[in-house]
Amino acid sequence: MVGVLAVTQTIGYGVLYYAFSVFLDPMRRDLGADGTQVAAAFTLAVLVTAGCAPLVGRWLDARGGCGLMTAGSVLGAAAVLAWSRVESLPQLYAVFVAIGVASAMALYEPAFAVVVAWFDGQRQANALLVVTIIAGFASSVFLPLAGLLTQAYGWREALVVLALGYGVIAIPAHAVVVRRRGHGRGTRAHTAERAALVHAAVRERPFRLLAAAFTAQGSAVATIGVLLITYLVHLGHRPVFAATVAGLLGVLSVTGRLVTTGLQRRLPAALIAVAIFALQGLAVLLLPFVGRHPAGAIGCVLGFGLGFGVGTIIRPHLLAARYGTTAYGSLSGRIAMFTTAARAGAPLGAMALAQVTDYGWVMVAVAAACAVAAIALLSYHRAMIRRERKQSARVQEDPL
Repeated sequence: MVGVLAVTQTIGYGVLYYAFSVFLDPMRRDLGADGTQVAAAFTLAVLVTAGCAPLVGRWLDARGGCGLMTAGSVLGAAAVLAWSRVESLPQLYAVFVAIGVASAMALYEPAFAVVVAWFDGQRQANALLVVTIIAGFASSVFLPLAGLLTQAYGWREALVVLALGYGVIAIPAHAVVVRRRGHGRGTRAHTAERAALVHAAVRERPFRLLAAAFTAQGSAVATIGVLLITYLVHLGHRPVFAATVAGLLGVLSVTGRLVTTGLQRRLPAALIAVAIFALQGLAVLLLPFVGRHPAGAIGCVLGFGLGFGVGTIIRPHLLAARYGTTAYGSLSGRIAMFTTAARAGAPLGAMALAQVTDYGWVMVAVAAACAVAAIALLSYHRAMIRRERKQSARVQEDPL
């Protein structure tokens, strides 16, 4: 099952997410619109995904991932086919609303919920690692593939090929392989238990700390992912150098996930993330000072890139460890709503800040976001230690 999810996530992200950048320019010409108007469709899809996250999470807890991910794959393939036939901006926006819904139903959030339900402990960490490492190559595979298809057939026919490929692979894979573990998820007693757990969790400080940490770090990652090339060029580097250095982020995200999963055997996951988020903040804070030199720019990108994909695998682990799997989907969906919205809004805010001040202050803001993430997770870790000590004290006082 893990291998199948890894494949479907790779294709899903490649088709529903990364391929958009390849089609941006030819779409702009065909539709007679400017780049900002066309790019707004992608932002709309991300915001729709964020809005759907809590509902998707509740569905996953109640019914599992099979039907949801299968339906999401059907919707995604159909939406990409419709995308290939759009003739106006309103049609494009409508299609990307559907793609946003499909992404919420078939990409990382439901896939992680399935993995968390099936595995625990180190097996869970390893399963998440496999899925995210393979899916981490989605951009490396589908950006050039979409480019080659566009060059050979045009952007509309390229989308038809991608839609059919995604549908043929993802729909049967999700329908046949994805299964939920256990029974009674939809019973009235189980529903009441889940609702009580969610109600209590969202009102307690540890959950809010997790939400703050991953929202802040997600904002930082999204901002650097969008603006890094522009900023390196602003520092005086050639575009080819800037693009090459920025390309290290994808490789480093895999490296960071491998390092994090390996260290989890010896260290608390929260503390590992604290150290990596702090390193990211330091690296991006140094970038304005040392980034004009090639070695300095590369060093800062290496430091920031190690944490580029860490939040993706740490969040499911911490949520499942703290709250179990009963309401994992609902709780993860609550956090995903904020982290996904931040991924859409943070780069826009950063660009606005750069226009008012300069890119140096953008780097300061990104460093501050990393610091917020590290401090929030450190506070979460300390809260968990205090909780464990209190539980241990109760057991010692009343061993029976």
